[in-house]
Amino acid sequence: MQQVAAAIIEKDGSILIAQRKIGSNLGGRWEFAGGKLESNETPEQCLQRELREELGIETEIGALFYSSRFEYKHMSIELLVYRVVHISGEFVVRDHESIKWVSKDELINYDFVDADRPVVDKLTRSQVSPTI
Repeated sequence: MQQVAAAIIEKDGSILIAQRKIGSNLGGRWEFAGGKLESNETPEQCLQRELREELGIETEIGALFYSSRFEYKHMSIELLVYRVVHISGEFVVRDHESIKWVSKDELINYDFVDADRPVVDKLTRSQVSPTI
């Protein structure tokens, strides 16, 4: 089972979402930025590395917001979603088709990858902002 770490980054009441590259696996669908853990790496270290590589930002990893296991046809994953604070760096789209800042209420308007849908449900049900 592959562990995957993902980030909920909030800014001015909006949450960052990323669209997977067209032509890639699950291309065109939306997700919370992050990636697969490498050997000898904690989920927090993975998330800091992935956000640096994918978006060019430095971050502070906060509390675990959600975890689950999900079976895709091509792999089984354990998804670990953390609250994350943007510390520095300009957001640059490197590994995605695009990124967007959306309100919690707008999240339901996007076609998220299946593993992230329960995260969207939890965020939209939550009355409290997902900050650290």
